[in-house]
Amino acid sequence: MTIKPLADRVVVKTKKAEEVTKGGIILAESAKEKPEVVEVIAVGPGGIVDGKEIKMELSVGDNVLISKYSGTEVKIDGEEYTILRQSDVLAKVL
Repeated sequence: MTIKPLADRVVVKTKKAEEVTKGGIILAESAKEKPEVVEVIAVGPGGIVDGKEIKMELSVGDNVLISKYSGTEVKIDGEEYTILRQSDVLAKVL
């Protein structure tokens, strides 16, 4: 199954959280933080949203920085994704 976001939305996939700290401590599942750098999987077409024209500045494969609790989390075919508006993306990671 593929995901095709609408309007100014993007689909991102979280990268796996670190299981071991830099100091060598193994983290329990509950102690792992949600990653803030994610990869863009799909991008909507943009267009008119709330009366304003939105040009999509993100593309598939970009690594971006998002807020910890932004967007809507969905699980499709056993994979976890987050769907959010392009305006919820804080920055591109180069």
